Amino acid sequence: MRRSLVIGSVLLALAGSVAARPAGAPALPGRMADTGGGTQLITAEAPATGSTTGTVTWWNLRRGIWVKGGSAPARFGAKGLAEGTSRKQGTDTTPTGLYDLPYAFGIKAAPAGTVYPYRRVNSRSWWCEDTEARAYNRWVEPRPADCRAGQSEHLAAYPTQYARALVIGFNYERPVRERGAGIFLHVNGRGATAGCVSVPAAAMDRLLDWVDPARSPHIAIGTRSGPTAITRY
Repeated sequence: MRRSLVIGSVLLALAGSVAARPAGAPALPGRMADTGGGTQLITAEAPATGSTTGTVTWWNLRRGIWVKGGSAPARFGAKGLAEGTSRKQGTDTTPTGLYDLPYAFGIKAAPAGTVYPYRRVNSRSWWCEDTEARAYNRWVEPRPADCRAGQSEHLAAYPTQYARALVIGFNYERPVRERGAGIFLHVNGRGATAGCVSVPAAAMDRLLDWVDPARSPHIAIGTRSGPTAITRY
């Protein structure tokens, strides 16, 4: 009888300690200030602004709860990350913030099952990064005279990185000169990027198979904490 009382007391104590534990913190998107209003979200999180590596995770909103769809190691700019609203072009930094994903593109054909708008690169495809050009921060084909080749990217010249990619809507809708152009989510190259976010080729294929324009996907880029914390965006 005494042994039963002891066991019962232990079980009650354990039950009380479990009940006293705080509920688990919500998933990362649930702690963010804004997720873009859609039901798909990509987060690109780095440990700190000086980091060149981190994690890309994709999420689905199901019945009001964000559920992780997958993740992959990510690379950022060679000089780390910088606040998107004050970033300067040519700094090799990845802009932090919350952005839409206007369309996908690639030198290769889109993966089977892709429903996202996808533009195929050819020998005349350029991304205009000339701050004096009318088509600043836009795909141009062919390259116009006011968009200098030395200030722009010939997309076909990057067969590895731009095998497949998603345009990140940084400085895209109303471009601010000198803030930056040609920021993409693309396939890994040899190392850190010039300001983009990159992932392994297999992860890029999974993302393109996953993104759905009807679900208004966005990407949030930021750090774990501090002024550029991903939860601020």
